[in-house]
This record gives sequence, C-alpha cells and structure tokens, in this order.
Amino acid sequence: MSARAPRPPRRRPLTLRARLTLVYGTLFLLAGLTLLGVTYLLFDQRLSASFARSGLQQEPGTLPRKVVILNRNGDVLMGPEAERVLAEQEERLREAAATSMLTQGAVALAVVGAAAVGLGWVVAGRVLAPLHRVTETARRIAAAPVADHGLRERIALDGPPDEVKELADTFDTMVERLDRSFDGQRRFVANASHELRTPLTLNRALVELAMHRKTASPDVKRLGESLLEINARHERLISGLLLLARSEHEITDRSPVDLADVVAHVVAQTSAEAGQAGVAVREEAGPAPTRGDALLLERLVHNLVENGIRHNVGDGTGWVRVTSRTVAGGRVEVEVSNTGPAVPPYDIPPLFKPFRRLGAERVVTGRSTGLGLSIVRSVAVAHGGDVTARPREGGGLVVTASLPGAGEAVP
Repeated sequence: MSARAPRPPRRRPLTLRARLTLVYGTLFLLAGLTLLGVTYLLFDQRLSASFARSGLQQEPGTLPRKVVILNRNGDVLMGPEAERVLAEQEERLREAAATSMLTQGAVALAVVGAAAVGLGWVVAGRVLAPLHRVTETARRIAAAPVADHGLRERIALDGPPDEVKELADTFDTMVERLDRSFDGQRRFVANASHELRTPLTLNRALVELAMHRKTASPDVKRLGESLLEINARHERLISGLLLLARSEHEITDRSPVDLADVVAHVVAQTSAEAGQAGVAVREEAGPAPTRGDALLLERLVHNLVENGIRHNVGDGTGWVRVTSRTVAGGRVEVEVSNTGPAVPPYDIPPLFKPFRRLGAERVVTGRSTGLGLSIVRSVAVAHGGDVTARPREGGGLVVTASLPGAGEAVP
C-alpha cells in the first residue's frame, strides 16, 4: 500500500486590514493611470492645436512660399526642404514633451501611490481598531481558566453610534446576560446547599437519639451507625458545594498568608487520619508568602493532603510529601506528592471537575464527595493561580498549586 503524500501547508489568508489596504492601493493605481492617460490625451490635443495656430503644422504642399529657414550651417532652405525640417522639429518636440510627461507622471504616480498605500494601511488600522478590541475581549473571556470569571469584563466601546459600536454593545449585552446566568446558578447552589443543612442536622439528631435510648437493640444501633455515616457523607457533600460556590468568586479581601504555616497546620490536622490509614506524611515547609483568604488557602492544602492520604497504598508503606516554596519570578507553590496506584495521564484532567473520581468503586460508598480537587482549582484560580497534576513515577500523583507571591500583582 503506497504511502499517502503529505498535504502541502495551507497558506495563511491575508488579514482584513491587508485586504482593505490592497483594495485602496489598487483603486488608487487605477485612478492614477486613468488620470495620467486622460492628461496625456489632453496634452497631445493642446499641443496639436498650438502647432496649428502657429502655422507650423501644415499639410504637404501648403507651406507658404515666403517662408525661409536658416539651418545651423547657415544654409537657406525653402519649399519642400523647409517643410521637411519643420515636420521633423515638430515630431521631436512632441516626443520630448510626451516622454517627459509620461516619465515624470509615472514617477509621481509611484511615489504618491506608495504614500496612498501607507495611508490606507493606517486608515484601515484605525477603522478596524474597535474590532480588534472586541476580538481581544472575546479572546480573554474564552481563555479564562474558569468560564464565568471572564464574564465580568466589558468592552464599553466609546464613539459614534455606528455599526462597530452596535456590535460591541450587543456583545456586552450577551456577556452581561451570561454573567447573570452564572451568578444565579452559583446563588442557587449556595442557597440550596444551605437549606439542605437543616434537614440533615435534624436527621442526625433523631438518629443519635434513637441509638442512645436504653431500649435500643443492637440492630437499631448498627442501623443508626450506617445512617450516621450516610448522613455525614451528605453533610460533607453540602459543605463542599458551599465552599465550591464561595471559592468561585473572586477574592477581594486579601491578607498576608505564609503557605509554610498553612502546610504545618494542615499536616498536624491530618496526622490522625494518616495514622489510621498507615500513611506517613512528610513536611517540607519552605517560606512561601502570598496574599489571599487564609481559610480558603487552608482548604486548598487540606484537600490536597487529604486526597493523597485517602488515595494511597494500603500496605502501610505509603507516604505523602507536602512542600511549600518560592520559585523564580516571585510565585509560590504548594506541591503534594504521594504513593498510590498508577494513574494514566489522560485520567488526570477529569479529576479537577466536580463529582469526578478515579475508579467507579468510590462513587457511593467512599468518604470522597468528588469535590476535593474541584475546590482546589477554584480556590487557586480565585487567587490568581492555577493547579497542575502529573503522574508520579512508580504510582500516585504530583499535584502543584501555583499562586502569586506577596509582592506580585494578581492577574
């Protein structure tokens, strides 16, 4: 079977500005050539009329007999000979005048044409500048790490009410409606999660009351323990939804926070869970000053460490390493690596989406709600940072949260 020949690379089309400039230049060149041709015809006609009035342009045999021509050599010419000399002089004069006009006209046309092309390029750029502004705004909104974070930006184009301003205003109206829709969705999730806390709290109280009665049988106590575990999982889910809705808002009140202190605090908090799971937590907390919401940053580190403990090996040899540091450029990082099962690279991006888990066996029965890494990314993005993950050689993950330093401007 013969190999398929490679396709030639596609030529990049000209930009709209280049096409408009090309159109301007072509129209100016055509108009200049037409003007030059009309000028030449009028000039030739005027020259012929001048010759006719001066009596130099005569038909053969009509030259006045009394005309005498004295040439350079001092010879006197009369009759047909004088007529021939006058005709030659007229032709040389006509050719010299036409050559001079066409040559100088062509040079002038080229110079003015180049200036017209440059002016057309500038004018096209000025005319298309509002469209570039619309394009840049749309590109920034589309490139926002979280879809609704870029929807707060507007074009707010000033100028006369022309077609371009109408396009910009329509785009602003569309983005504003999308922003309201996303904001309404966040408020609904927050309100619904808040309202669901009340019945869950009531259920927990009733189950605990039934379990601690003196007449409660062992079956009732076992059933109560199962119900409390399910109720606790639902409470964690609702708390996660509330935190996710809160972290998706941009952080406006920022205070100094050193991630080294956050790492030390989280490692102390999770030591009991790590001991029960047989996982060793190793702390390498280097200075990493930043600015933000201390509670949200603590939740970011806590979720990463908790994720590393829960999704680890179960033979007592597992470990989790937590590192905070300041990197080049003034940014700070928190890196959490852990042992565990091998994770394919294509399975990593979905883990940062809500309710996505690695493995179908943890969908209902596990303690994970599937919101841990989603909250991590939302908190990082709200602070002007981002989160990346890669498989660790030998199994497990290496997750790195990068945030602006204390002296770095937040994007």
